[in-house]
Amino acid sequence: MITANLSPPRTAAPDSPVRVAAGAVATTVACVVPVFLVGGLAVQMGHDLRFSPTGLGLAVSVYFGVSALASVPSGALVERYGPAVVARSGILLAAAALLGIGLLARSYPLLVLLLAVGAGANALGQLASNMALARHVPAGRQGLSFGVKQAAIPISTLLAGAAVPAVALTVGWRWAFVAAAVAALTALPAVPADGRGPAARDGRSGGRATLALAVLGLAATLAAGAANALGTFVVDSAAGRGLAPGLAGLTLTFGSAVCVLARIGSGWLADRRRSGHVAVIAGMLVVGAAGLGLLALPGWAFLVAGITLGFGLGWAWPGLLNFAVVRLHPQAPAAATSITQTGVYAGGCVGPLGLGAVAGHLGYPAMWSVAAVAMLAAAAFMLAGRRLLLRAA
Repeated sequence: MITANLSPPRTAAPDSPVRVAAGAVATTVACVVPVFLVGGLAVQMGHDLRFSPTGLGLAVSVYFGVSALASVPSGALVERYGPAVVARSGILLAAAALLGIGLLARSYPLLVLLLAVGAGANALGQLASNMALARHVPAGRQGLSFGVKQAAIPISTLLAGAAVPAVALTVGWRWAFVAAAVAALTALPAVPADGRGPAARDGRSGGRATLALAVLGLAATLAAGAANALGTFVVDSAAGRGLAPGLAGLTLTFGSAVCVLARIGSGWLADRRRSGHVAVIAGMLVVGAAGLGLLALPGWAFLVAGITLGFGLGWAWPGLLNFAVVRLHPQAPAAATSITQTGVYAGGCVGPLGLGAVAGHLGYPAMWSVAAVAMLAAAAFMLAGRRLLLRAA
């Protein structure tokens, strides 16, 4: 059962919604950047620390696996101590992981260990940001705020890619991590003070809908596992179609840009609907599955359409899911979203490994087809979770 922390706030009036949203974005970027920076600098790091692309995939899977294990405990910490304390703790932990990788990582096992430390920061920062948005942002703008927060994640991917020519190829990849650690610490002043916002005064109850949240978490696992294949394999898959390496790399940039716009746009549209958000997510996953299926077909037109639908709808739903769960569980938003967030992280852990094995044995067309089926199954579980939520309400 999800319980709420109803003790009086120990701080003054809450900050403005704009400052809270900016703080949530800053916290999210600071806490998630370690894994994306490792991915962006994998070529240089792999040469020095002697790991292959398979080793990179294992390290990323460990990161998301630890994030999944840390999600529910992190939600409990946010409910108990408030989002400000936990957000600052996550930022400090992420900065420590970045600095540790830059200065201490002299072997692959130590890199994986330090990346696992950064995974704990990821769980803390995500759930603290969810609580801050739920407390301080008015209900009519929460959809957009969650969409902007989740859009910060693909933006982090773009920033990590920019670090390669800017730092790694000039002064070395270790200095890129040191610089990122310093930049992460600049997010500390952006963390808003604790306080009670409009969402905390909402009288609706949803604390007993743990089974529904578990079903939604399972749906998130399947959907995230399939969608993560886009970021992991779309460049190599495009190159396999005959695209030049530079043009193949641009497919990921294009997909990331589409994902950013779609996450913000879906959040903006969510504020114009009173209900039915989980059903909308299910519809997005169905269309996203169609996009993944198109990637299995040869031809430029199918590639562009598949990337647009896959990134634009199949990977644009996390912010909308957080928004929907917060709206249904206003008394304990961090604890509630920690359950569904566990599913997202679990998908990030097992999806690339499982689908990578399919691609290795059967080829990319088979892998995209399997990913499409998984996303369709996720849509079905979303609808099942919605029915359980309505029954609990």
